[in-house]
Amino acid sequence: MRSRDCIAGDADACPAGGTRLGASKSVIGCLLLFAASAVAEPQAIFLVRHAERATISGRVPSDTGLSTEGKTRAEHLAQELKDAKISAIFTTEYKRTQETVAPLAESLGIRPAVVAAGDFRSLVAKIKGASGNLLVVGHSNTLPQIINALGASSRVTVSESDYDNLFIVFPTRRRQLIHLHYR
Repeated sequence: MRSRDCIAGDADACPAGGTRLGASKSVIGCLLLFAASAVAEPQAIFLVRHAERATISGRVPSDTGLSTEGKTRAEHLAQELKDAKISAIFTTEYKRTQETVAPLAESLGIRPAVVAAGDFRSLVAKIKGASGNLLVVGHSNTLPQIINALGASSRVTVSESDYDNLFIVFPTRRRQLIHLHYR
């Protein structure tokens, strides 16, 4: 995480619409303590867009794997979430989502559940029916819908060039959304 991390909701403190955070490890630790005290299941839902995808002859095919930069980002994601007590991981059928989560899944011994990118309702039902802390790896066009369906009140947009967003939804009564960035 960078020192430019933000919590959604304080637009004055951060140009991305959130609050700047300093020590990311202690922030995630505090967030996990907050999640553990929540009554609702799952406790915390971490959501990211897949990492940068590879291009072939200047084109980006619809189902390509990750670029070198994307593989590095996937390793960083694994590092950032290794202590987040993730109990389930959801990806789409696309290589880029599966490769984004592969380092973390392997280190935790978790087999990601693959849900078709177009089967939004099924994914949301699986998320709501799961327990513990979850990781969802989606796409720029699906993450805002998923976050909205989980009841977060903050509006989220993810552009085609955004790969460093890490959203955390706490499905408590207030449906709190936290928006961080990782390298």
